[in-house]
Amino acid sequence: MRLQFRFSRVHRNAYLPVKLFIVSRLTYLECTRCGEHYPADRPQTVCTKDGGILYARYDLPGIRKTFTPASLLPLAPTMWRYAAVLPEAAPISLGEGFTPMLRSRDYRNVFIKDEGLNPTGSFKARGLSAAVTMARHFGLKKLAIPSAGNAAGALAAYVAAASLEAHIFMPKDVPIANRIECDYYGAHVTLVDGLISDCARRVAELKEKPAWQKEGWFDVSTTKEPYRVEGKKTMGYEVAEQLKWKLPQGVIYPTGGGVGLLGMWKAFEEMEELGLIGPERPKMISVQAAGCAPIVKAWDEGKATAEMWVNASTVAAGLRVPKPYGDYLILEILKKSGGVALAVTDAEILDATRHWAKVEGVFAAPEGAASLAAYRKLLANKFFNEDDTVVLFNTGTGLKYLDVLDTSRVARAPSPASRPIAGIIGPY
Repeated sequence: MRLQFRFSRVHRNAYLPVKLFIVSRLTYLECTRCGEHYPADRPQTVCTKDGGILYARYDLPGIRKTFTPASLLPLAPTMWRYAAVLPEAAPISLGEGFTPMLRSRDYRNVFIKDEGLNPTGSFKARGLSAAVTMARHFGLKKLAIPSAGNAAGALAAYVAAASLEAHIFMPKDVPIANRIECDYYGAHVTLVDGLISDCARRVAELKEKPAWQKEGWFDVSTTKEPYRVEGKKTMGYEVAEQLKWKLPQGVIYPTGGGVGLLGMWKAFEEMEELGLIGPERPKMISVQAAGCAPIVKAWDEGKATAEMWVNASTVAAGLRVPKPYGDYLILEILKKSGGVALAVTDAEILDATRHWAKVEGVFAAPEGAASLAAYRKLLANKFFNEDDTVVLFNTGTGLKYLDVLDTSRVARAPSPASRPIAGIIGPY
């Protein structure tokens, strides 16, 4: 049995080894569409047969023998406490994960999972910590990403910590904090006139050029490599651990690319096989902005995939994703969990942002505050009742959106007309 060790300081210049965790047993990567297997000992992108997203698969029966709630107790409060179910590699860590689960002062059974307390101020730290860890493990040198903002800052920070090189493509109108942090981390930034989809197109075009292969660039776009999902799945493990291994009735998740939703669902499946939970699952709720709601529209129309959203516009930059690459998985999870997709207006988002700040003491990113706006609708429409335990995800800190949230300077766009969505009245 192979073990990893940490070192416990017992006096000024002496350290003793302490058993930390059993090394993970990552066995292969699996296409989520066709089930094709790929080796996990080299960099991979998506399935070469059908473009499906690849998931990391582990020897869970072997891990189950030693991975227990008690085994987690002495471990550091970061996402790497779950290293037994993460790829085996030396972590590039800035202390990400194990964010607080705050009980709401408004609703007795609601918890706010405050991801704004992660390094770089958002939940993106989790996925990029894992992705950069594996990139360095595989000997990659230059990582490229299209980003609506926060993923760019996270990549830039972790690449700096790993002594690698970041090439970032962002819309020109991202929050200014995202641009400034990337510059200070030393990333190479290209501002694109358009949306994240236009940034992704730019990255795809560059991948065809010989210099890309020659210089060893690697694309770490959302769900275009397997390990950002692995970092984000730790949110699911944390929700379970922080609720004493009993899952809530609902999880409300602001959905742009939707990696966290995919990751948490994957975590729940793993945890059941590990014997940590039973077959119960929370209703997974995907909330989007009314000005960019491709998942909501697809859900409302009963489709298995989303269409490209035209003229996307919202104050919540992270929700301005016209078509998530993992749309087919998001919609499948909503169906399996008995959940729903719904949209909220920018006015509702801004009101929820201010309310959380004044009442909860949480200065949330607009994307995160969208989860409160969604919960209000779901409570009013009896989808949830006050006895249901529901976790709302605040995905980032409002401090990175000061230029957006300064309502004295920002002109609010008119809200679109309302229409019924899966039995819930909400616009998109």
